[in-house]
Amino acid sequence: MTTNRATVRRRFAVPVLAGLAAGLLAGCGIRATEVPTDFGPAPSRVRCSLAEPDVTTQSARAGVPVQVFLLCGSSLVAVDRSVRVPDGAADSARRALVAQGLLDELAESPSAAEKEAGYTTDVRGGMTVHGPGPRDPDDTLRLSTPPGNLTSYALAQLVCTFSDSAAAEGDGSVVLGGPGSTPVRRYACTDAVRSRPGSTEPPSAPVTNDG
Repeated sequence: MTTNRATVRRRFAVPVLAGLAAGLLAGCGIRATEVPTDFGPAPSRVRCSLAEPDVTTQSARAGVPVQVFLLCGSSLVAVDRSVRVPDGAADSARRALVAQGLLDELAESPSAAEKEAGYTTDVRGGMTVHGPGPRDPDDTLRLSTPPGNLTSYALAQLVCTFSDSAAAEGDGSVVLGGPGSTPVRRYACTDAVRSRPGSTEPPSAPVTNDG
Protein backbone atom coordinates (compact mmCIF):
# COMPACT_ATOMS: atom_id res chain seq x y z
CA MET A 1 0.00 0.00 0.00
CA THR A 2 1.42 3.39 -1.01
CA THR A 3 1.20 6.27 1.49
CA ASN A 4 0.97 9.77 0.11
CA ARG A 5 3.85 11.95 1.38
CA ALA A 6 1.49 14.90 2.11
CA THR A 7 -0.66 12.63 4.29
CA VAL A 8 2.39 11.55 6.29
CA ARG A 9 3.44 15.14 6.84
CA ARG A 10 -0.03 16.02 8.14
CA ARG A 11 -0.06 13.04 10.55
CA PHE A 12 3.23 14.11 12.08
CA ALA A 13 2.40 17.84 12.07
CA VAL A 14 -0.66 17.53 14.37
CA PRO A 15 1.15 16.11 17.45
CA VAL A 16 4.11 18.42 16.87
CA LEU A 17 1.87 21.50 16.80
CA ALA A 18 0.03 20.31 19.92
CA GLY A 19 3.38 19.86 21.69
CA LEU A 20 4.52 23.33 20.67
CA ALA A 21 1.28 24.87 21.96
CA ALA A 22 1.68 23.13 25.32
CA GLY A 23 5.27 24.30 25.49
CA LEU A 24 4.31 27.90 24.80
CA LEU A 25 1.64 27.79 27.50
CA ALA A 26 4.10 26.36 30.00
CA GLY A 27 6.63 29.03 29.05
CA CYS A 28 4.06 31.69 29.90
CA GLY A 29 3.43 30.17 33.30
CA ILE A 30 0.06 28.70 32.23
CA ARG A 31 -0.53 25.01 32.75
CA ALA A 32 -2.34 23.33 29.87
CA THR A 33 -5.54 21.63 30.96
CA GLU A 34 -8.45 19.91 29.30
CA VAL A 35 -11.01 20.86 31.95
CA PRO A 36 -12.13 24.34 33.13
CA THR A 37 -10.60 25.53 36.41
CA ASP A 38 -13.14 26.22 39.17
CA PHE A 39 -12.16 29.21 41.30
CA GLY A 40 -15.19 28.82 43.55
CA PRO A 41 -18.36 30.90 43.81
CA ALA A 42 -18.26 34.68 43.62
CA PRO A 43 -18.45 36.57 46.94
CA SER A 44 -22.04 36.66 48.17
CA ARG A 45 -21.89 40.18 49.63
CA VAL A 46 -19.88 43.28 48.79
CA ARG A 47 -17.92 44.61 51.76
CA CYS A 48 -19.64 47.53 53.54
CA SER A 49 -22.78 47.05 51.45
CA LEU A 50 -25.87 45.31 52.77
CA ALA A 51 -27.55 43.34 49.97
CA GLU A 52 -31.00 43.87 51.50
CA PRO A 53 -32.52 45.33 54.69
CA ASP A 54 -32.14 43.21 57.81
CA VAL A 55 -35.87 42.63 58.32
CA THR A 56 -35.43 40.65 61.54
CA THR A 57 -33.35 43.39 63.13
CA GLN A 58 -35.64 46.20 61.97
CA SER A 59 -38.83 44.51 63.14
CA ALA A 60 -37.39 44.11 66.64
CA ARG A 61 -36.61 47.83 66.83
CA ALA A 62 -39.86 49.73 66.62
CA GLY A 63 -39.54 53.43 67.34
CA VAL A 64 -38.22 56.64 65.79
CA PRO A 65 -36.07 55.90 62.70
CA VAL A 66 -32.46 57.04 63.15
CA GLN A 67 -29.03 56.34 61.74
CA VAL A 68 -25.87 55.41 63.59
CA PHE A 69 -22.31 55.33 62.30
CA LEU A 70 -20.57 51.96 62.42
CA LEU A 71 -17.03 51.13 61.38
CA CYS A 72 -16.47 49.31 58.11
CA GLY A 73 -13.01 48.97 56.66
CA SER A 74 -11.23 52.20 57.59
CA SER A 75 -14.24 54.53 57.51
CA LEU A 76 -17.59 55.30 59.14
CA VAL A 77 -20.76 54.13 57.41
CA ALA A 78 -24.32 55.07 58.39
CA VAL A 79 -26.79 52.25 59.05
CA ASP A 80 -30.49 52.37 59.93
CA ARG A 81 -31.70 51.92 63.49
CA SER A 82 -34.59 53.16 65.64
CA VAL A 83 -34.92 54.47 69.20
CA ARG A 84 -37.89 54.77 71.53
CA VAL A 85 -38.72 58.28 72.75
CA PRO A 86 -41.79 58.99 74.92
CA ASP A 87 -44.25 61.53 73.55
CA GLY A 88 -44.34 64.94 75.19
CA ALA A 89 -40.75 64.98 76.45
CA ALA A 90 -39.19 68.43 76.86
CA ASP A 91 -36.43 69.44 74.44
CA SER A 92 -33.48 68.81 76.77
CA ALA A 93 -34.99 65.57 78.07
CA ARG A 94 -35.79 64.45 74.52
CA ARG A 95 -32.20 65.10 73.43
CA ALA A 96 -30.88 63.01 76.30
CA LEU A 97 -33.32 60.16 75.58
CA VAL A 98 -32.43 60.13 71.88
CA ALA A 99 -28.72 60.27 72.74
CA GLN A 100 -29.01 57.33 75.15
CA GLY A 101 -30.90 55.32 72.55
CA LEU A 102 -28.23 56.06 69.95
CA LEU A 103 -25.49 55.20 72.43
CA ASP A 104 -27.14 51.86 73.20
CA GLU A 105 -27.43 51.08 69.48
CA LEU A 106 -23.75 51.90 68.92
CA ALA A 107 -22.72 49.65 71.81
CA GLU A 108 -24.84 46.74 70.56
CA SER A 109 -23.11 44.10 68.47
CA PRO A 110 -23.91 44.47 64.74
CA SER A 111 -26.43 42.02 63.30
CA ALA A 112 -25.32 38.84 61.51
CA ALA A 113 -25.91 40.47 58.11
CA GLU A 114 -23.90 43.55 59.12
CA LYS A 115 -21.04 41.42 60.44
CA GLU A 116 -20.99 39.49 57.17
CA ALA A 117 -20.70 42.79 55.30
CA GLY A 118 -17.77 43.86 57.53
CA TYR A 119 -19.40 46.20 60.05
CA THR A 120 -17.99 46.57 63.59
CA THR A 121 -18.26 49.04 66.48
CA ASP A 122 -15.68 50.38 68.92
CA VAL A 123 -18.25 51.77 71.37
CA ARG A 124 -18.42 49.68 74.53
CA GLY A 125 -21.53 48.92 76.57
CA GLY A 126 -22.35 50.36 79.99
CA MET A 127 -21.88 54.02 79.05
CA THR A 128 -24.67 56.48 79.81
CA VAL A 129 -25.48 60.03 78.73
CA HIS A 130 -27.60 62.78 80.25
CA GLY A 131 -28.49 66.39 79.53
CA PRO A 132 -26.77 69.62 80.56
CA GLY A 133 -25.64 70.53 84.04
CA PRO A 134 -26.66 73.81 85.74
CA ARG A 135 -23.98 75.90 83.98
CA ASP A 136 -23.88 74.03 80.66
CA PRO A 137 -25.25 75.21 77.30
CA ASP A 138 -28.76 73.84 76.68
CA ASP A 139 -27.60 71.41 73.97
CA THR A 140 -24.89 69.78 76.11
CA LEU A 141 -24.69 66.00 76.42
CA ARG A 142 -22.61 64.64 79.30
CA LEU A 143 -21.19 61.14 79.03
CA SER A 144 -20.40 58.87 81.97
CA THR A 145 -16.98 58.37 80.35
CA PRO A 146 -14.95 61.51 79.53
CA PRO A 147 -14.70 61.96 75.76
CA GLY A 148 -10.92 62.15 76.05
CA ASN A 149 -10.86 58.60 77.45
CA LEU A 150 -12.57 57.11 74.40
CA THR A 151 -10.69 55.61 71.48
CA SER A 152 -10.50 57.78 68.37
CA TYR A 153 -12.85 55.33 66.63
CA ALA A 154 -15.45 55.39 69.42
CA LEU A 155 -15.33 59.19 69.72
CA ALA A 156 -15.77 59.56 65.95
CA GLN A 157 -18.76 57.18 66.02
CA LEU A 158 -20.39 59.12 68.86
CA VAL A 159 -19.75 62.58 67.44
CA CYS A 160 -20.96 61.73 63.93
CA THR A 161 -24.00 59.81 65.21
CA PHE A 162 -25.07 62.48 67.72
CA SER A 163 -24.43 65.46 65.43
CA ASP A 164 -26.59 63.91 62.70
CA SER A 165 -29.57 63.30 65.00
CA ALA A 166 -32.26 64.96 67.11
CA ALA A 167 -29.81 64.76 70.02
CA ALA A 168 -28.03 67.85 68.64
CA GLU A 169 -28.89 71.10 66.87
CA GLY A 170 -28.45 69.63 63.40
CA ASP A 171 -25.48 71.81 62.40
CA GLY A 172 -22.98 68.96 62.10
CA SER A 173 -21.64 69.36 65.63
CA VAL A 174 -22.44 68.28 69.18
CA VAL A 175 -21.48 69.60 72.63
CA LEU A 176 -20.03 66.83 74.77
CA GLY A 177 -18.62 66.64 78.27
CA GLY A 178 -17.69 64.06 80.85
CA PRO A 179 -19.23 63.44 84.27
CA GLY A 180 -19.52 66.19 86.88
CA SER A 181 -18.69 69.78 86.02
CA THR A 182 -15.70 69.19 83.75
CA PRO A 183 -15.41 71.63 80.81
CA VAL A 184 -17.46 70.81 77.73
CA ARG A 185 -16.36 71.07 74.09
CA ARG A 186 -18.13 71.34 70.75
CA TYR A 187 -17.11 68.49 68.44
CA ALA A 188 -17.66 68.47 64.67
CA CYS A 189 -18.16 65.54 62.31
CA THR A 190 -16.22 66.26 59.13
CA ASP A 191 -15.60 64.34 55.90
CA ALA A 192 -12.06 63.60 57.12
CA VAL A 193 -13.40 62.11 60.37
CA ARG A 194 -15.88 59.93 58.50
CA SER A 195 -13.26 58.65 56.06
CA ARG A 196 -10.35 58.25 58.54
CA PRO A 197 -11.74 57.88 62.07
CA GLY A 198 -8.68 56.03 63.30
CA SER A 199 -6.22 58.79 62.46
CA THR A 200 -8.40 61.93 62.41
CA GLU A 201 -10.08 62.92 65.66
CA PRO A 202 -13.18 65.13 65.52
CA PRO A 203 -12.11 68.79 65.70
CA SER A 204 -13.31 70.48 68.87
CA ALA A 205 -13.35 73.82 70.67
CA PRO A 206 -14.20 74.85 74.24
CA VAL A 207 -17.73 76.10 74.88
CA THR A 208 -19.13 78.41 77.52
CA ASN A 209 -22.74 78.89 78.53
CA ASP A 210 -22.96 81.99 76.35
CA GLY A 211 -21.07 80.52 73.41
